[in-house]
Amino acid sequence: QVQLVESGGGLVQAGGSLRLSCAASGRTFTGYTMSWFRQAPGKEREFVGAIRWSSGSTYYADFVKGRCSISRDNAKNTVYLQMNSLKPEDTAVYYCAARLGLFEGGRMNAYDYWGQGTQVTVSS
Repeated sequence: QVQLVESGGGLVQAGGSLRLSCAASGRTFTGYTMSWFRQAPGKEREFVGAIRWSSGSTYYADFVKGRCSISRDNAKNTVYLQMNSLKPEDTAVYYCAARLGLFEGGRMNAYDYWGQGTQVTVSS
């Protein structure tokens, strides 16, 4: 059974940084695309970035390019989202998701597994 468990969220001041973690278990994730999404209050869930587990190729939404980076640690079966220069509009619940296959542009319905989310709050 696949489990994705996010951690690392919290309260940070604008301009600060956070590193979110997604611990994955239940199978070997070679061949999977691991993504981060976020959902702010009253808004739809949106794609943030993704990483191909096998190749390490990364993909980012335009609004985080230059501020975020995604990486993975094969030994720990963990994917990371490093976020820098945080803004109040980055406040959201951040979710980790996994799909078997190539990156497909960040469509939510392409993902098979989801974590429970971790809250990120950026104060001004």
